[in-house]
Amino acid sequence: MTYLELINNVLRRLREDTVTTVDESTYSLMVGDFVNDAKRLCEDATDWSALRQTLAVTTTDGTFSYVLTGSQNRGKVLDVVNDTSNFFMEYRTAHDFNQKFLIDEPERNSPRFYSFNGVDSDGDTQVDIFPIPDKAYTLNFNMVIKQADLSAGTDVLKIPHQPVIHLAVAMLARERGETGGTSTAEYFGIADRYLSDAVALDASKHPEEMVWYY
Repeated sequence: MTYLELINNVLRRLREDTVTTVDESTYSLMVGDFVNDAKRLCEDATDWSALRQTLAVTTTDGTFSYVLTGSQNRGKVLDVVNDTSNFFMEYRTAHDFNQKFLIDEPERNSPRFYSFNGVDSDGDTQVDIFPIPDKAYTLNFNMVIKQADLSAGTDVLKIPHQPVIHLAVAMLARERGETGGTSTAEYFGIADRYLSDAVALDASKHPEEMVWYY
């Protein structure tokens, strides 16, 4: 569903006139802001299948720091594969990397470990890897990356639209103080039901991630 369609869905539920552009009125702009607020809250609810993607990094001999281009510091790493050497890489803490690079003699070999190290000037997440590559390796970062805020009317929402619509309606109903028959609490309850159902349906695609071991 597009950003404009989301805004109009919310407007109709609030008994407001629909619009032909996102910025047609001050109110439609505000509705758009609440839609993006609802989107971010829903995105944080689970590791949505629709937000999963693989960012490939090709290493350079002697370089240990790389940028996950496109992550925009909104990503969660699910796993990392050294595709050239055919094994899963393991996360290590910043303290561990300080030990490897600053205290010990750095090793040069196929990368086995990774650690996060801030963001670059474009806002993308940076990672360090160890050992320091001794040649070109392909590293695949399998991630969940949150979608940027919707802005153009044609921008398409990636996650299920119903929870976003109903959560936006609930927040707008609370903001204006009257709901025309349905209480704000009821609206939030409806939104929670849509979200929980959507999460349960999406989780069925990765049932192993819902099993906890102790």
